[in-house]
Amino acid sequence: MRAQVVRRAAAAGAILAFGLTAAACGDRTRDAGDEPTTVVAETEAPEFASPTLEAIKRRGRLNCGVHEGLVGFAYTDNRGQWRGFDVDFCRALAAAVLGNPNAVRFVPLTSSQRFDALRGGRIDVLWRATSWTMSREISEGVRFAGVNYYDGQGFLVRRSLDLASAQELNGARVCVQRETTSELNVADFFRARGIEYRPVVAANEEAARSAYQREDCDAFSADISALAAARTLLSNPEQHAILPDVISKEPLGPAVKRGDESWTSVVRWTLNALTLAEELGVTAANADQMAEESRDPQIRRLLGAEGDIGPTMGLSKDWAKNAIEASGNYGEIFARNLGPDSSLDLARGLNAQWNARPGGLIYALPIR
Repeated sequence: MRAQVVRRAAAAGAILAFGLTAAACGDRTRDAGDEPTTVVAETEAPEFASPTLEAIKRRGRLNCGVHEGLVGFAYTDNRGQWRGFDVDFCRALAAAVLGNPNAVRFVPLTSSQRFDALRGGRIDVLWRATSWTMSREISEGVRFAGVNYYDGQGFLVRRSLDLASAQELNGARVCVQRETTSELNVADFFRARGIEYRPVVAANEEAARSAYQREDCDAFSADISALAAARTLLSNPEQHAILPDVISKEPLGPAVKRGDESWTSVVRWTLNALTLAEELGVTAANADQMAEESRDPQIRRLLGAEGDIGPTMGLSKDWAKNAIEASGNYGEIFARNLGPDSSLDLARGLNAQWNARPGGLIYALPIR
């Protein structure tokens, strides 16, 4: 028994001696003036502060960049009032930020003007049928806050040509807008298939549509929603058809200037609030009642009946309720401007809620 104790003590002494030797060697490898490096973990989140939001509050108005005239998305009616899908999102954002859906100035922009206007501070947000692409985030100095419409590019042609597919457009003249993803996508489509075509490049959507109307080209290529809008403005809409080919993915959504991530969040969560409202059955008409009567924690958080989500962003507790009451939820905005209650009568398709039957891609991030 005593022998076992002696052996254990000897082993412990050997381990201790080895540790001291290793420590001494370690000290010799360190320069005399070196101090041990201390890593301090960040324990507090940075303050949520947005220079853009503060500027909007001081100004008392949101400056929203929109299309210069695209039926369904952004256009002025016969009384000079702005209407459309993107316009309603601008008003909802103004309501969320300032509590007033009419505290917004609409700035019509061409495709070549839009990013300059954003970078230069002429507008606070660009809500103008603009596709979210990698090169735009990297090279144009912008950040996209989300997607409010999933589109794709197609071709509008005269029914008299009796075409079944865009692959039959060999040698055709194709009208397209300058400095857009549409111009690049058309070039990719024909090049990948070895098909000859002649681009007829126009300054904007109206010019491209006019060129097509004059028969300066055989086909007009743009986002399918834009083609549907353009067709309603032609002399005889029924004489024109959109081919079944969808040659690109076009996720359209709001963009802001790079460098103010808190403002990006305000725009993103306003869009998500409108999307979540549709999912939860909250509408412009019932939002006030649901804020008072609903027991659903999701609805209560959304409408500001509990929690402090709005104040953490520098907004009021009922910021989302203000946005919903301004323009309705996502489904209401879609139906009124693009869907069955509009002249375009577009199906929801990819823009249906994720849990609809059939389901789409519209999916709200959790607000909690």
